[in-house]
Amino acid sequence: PLFENVNPFSIFNFQFSIIMRDFIQILKRFIPPYKSRLGKNIFYNILSAAFGSVSFVLLVPVLNILFNVTEEVTELVPFELNKESLMTNFNYYVTLSKQHFSASTTLLFAGGFFVLAALFKTGFSYLASYEIVFIRNGVVRDIRRKIYQKILSLPLPFFSEERKGDIIARTTGDVQEVENSIMNSLEMFFQNPIIILIYLSGMIFMSWQLTLFVLVLLPIMGTLIGKVGKTLKKRSKEGQDKMGEILSNIEETLSGLRVIKAFNAEDKMDKLFTSHNEQYRQIMNRLMWRRSLAHPMSEFLGTIVVVIVVWFGGLLILGQTPLMDASSFIAYIALFYSIINPAKQFSTALYSIQKGAAAMDRIDQILNAESTILEPEQPKPLNGFNKEIEYRNVSFAYRPDRTVLKDVNVKIGKGQTVALVGQSGSGKSTFVDLLPRFYDVIKGEILIDGINIKDVSLHGLRELMGNVNQDPILFNDTIFNNIAFGVESATREEVERAARIANAHEFIMQTEKGYDTCIGDRGGKLSGGQRQRLSIARAVLKNPPIMILDEATSALDTESEKLVQEALDNLMKNRTSIVVAHRLSTIRNADMICVFHEGKIVERGRHEELLALDGIYTKLYNMQNF
Repeated sequence: PLFENVNPFSIFNFQFSIIMRDFIQILKRFIPPYKSRLGKNIFYNILSAAFGSVSFVLLVPVLNILFNVTEEVTELVPFELNKESLMTNFNYYVTLSKQHFSASTTLLFAGGFFVLAALFKTGFSYLASYEIVFIRNGVVRDIRRKIYQKILSLPLPFFSEERKGDIIARTTGDVQEVENSIMNSLEMFFQNPIIILIYLSGMIFMSWQLTLFVLVLLPIMGTLIGKVGKTLKKRSKEGQDKMGEILSNIEETLSGLRVIKAFNAEDKMDKLFTSHNEQYRQIMNRLMWRRSLAHPMSEFLGTIVVVIVVWFGGLLILGQTPLMDASSFIAYIALFYSIINPAKQFSTALYSIQKGAAAMDRIDQILNAESTILEPEQPKPLNGFNKEIEYRNVSFAYRPDRTVLKDVNVKIGKGQTVALVGQSGSGKSTFVDLLPRFYDVIKGEILIDGINIKDVSLHGLRELMGNVNQDPILFNDTIFNNIAFGVESATREEVERAARIANAHEFIMQTEKGYDTCIGDRGGKLSGGQRQRLSIARAVLKNPPIMILDEATSALDTESEKLVQEALDNLMKNRTSIVVAHRLSTIRNADMICVFHEGKIVERGRHEELLALDGIYTKLYNMQNF
């Protein structure tokens, strides 16, 4: 009673239209660069299907020869594009061949036509597949590249809210799913419908009554199969989300392995991973059970349809006024059976597309993410750094309920060294992150030589600056490439000179291959001081007019700190430097020291002036001296 008013055709059309809408949207985005190859693929598929259909139509006269029921035709009739004219003239040539040669020789000629048709069919099928392989791999490459380019363009706030492992999962597993699901379905969608349409045309040519009966059965079968795949997209998205959690867990484990071992937390991490892994197994079981049901179900329903078609065809042959002869019916069944496999593949492709669409949704969460750091439409030119940097009434908050900087006003003249001190969380690192626009101010403005940094290009702005951070960021590459990172066409002499200024040349030459030594993941083969000196050498080579130093010596031992501090002093000569300082002894000679407290600059001046104030700076200084 619940479904008595439900039309199976409307259900099938609704489900089909949703799947096709998702599929077409994906094609519109990624297929245009390959339109010419797609056109070739469709053309080759049409030719392949046409030769395949012709070979089945030729089966009728061959069977008539075998069964010796071919009526001899001694005269040609006027050519018309209908069944009677074509078959009569074809039988005329069969009769002519039998009279001049023999029935067995005529059968051999017919077999030759079969072989020739099969050659063209398979040849064009290969050419179609050749083109689709090029499209498939090209689209997957394009998607992966778009994700990577988007990752590079997105601002830092995006990554503070997303798990790294989940982003990696979308770049790898989800793209792989799109390849395996949607790209694999390309061939089915551009080949099988053509085969079905052309073969149906041949079936209509042979018997329009029987074909009409078949067309009534197929949507019913499609509706039943469609019910199986209804929840595939939802299940697939659950599985991909869970895989993102697993990769995040692995990434965190690799990053924090030292802490895990130090706190004997191996069992805890193992239980967490086991839980995620088991949940993923259960989700994938449910998904694959449902997907695996598609093939046996479609095969079973296909068998039922064949039996019904044979029964109905028998009625057409055995009736008082036969509408088909036996040989035509056998050829018709062979042609119809050849449609069943493409139809099953077509239904399988529908499931795959639903699964791939779920992966594409997750990929689009990155591709469609909006950048909060916007490039100006018409950037103003910034010709070097000539005068001063000014923070004017600057306020900033990571969250609306917590302001990190409050109405900060600072002027930093060219060539000055300005140090930022204060307790952790007072806003020092945020202050320097605003200058290269890693984040944007929510109130006020930052000016370089009187120009708002939001009005210049990001590339031009960041070209003026060099960064040395507390945790040096190095790459799994050679020492040379790490120092030359970001500097096009750096020579060996320039890299060595930068390394000498950074007090790094001596330890570099003691490594196995000197400047060609690979330093491992994040520079893991080097000590903390060595990594920091490479980071400084990289900044020296860039030679920017503005240097940002964020607690560059706070994590080092005394000997390394001395070498690094000397390198920093070399780096800051004749430059404008903003130094976030942890150890106050390193900034005694700064031109100006700004003391941060709860997001505000509460004191500013030189070292001796601040000590004379006997305020927050004096307390910090006395604590460190003690």
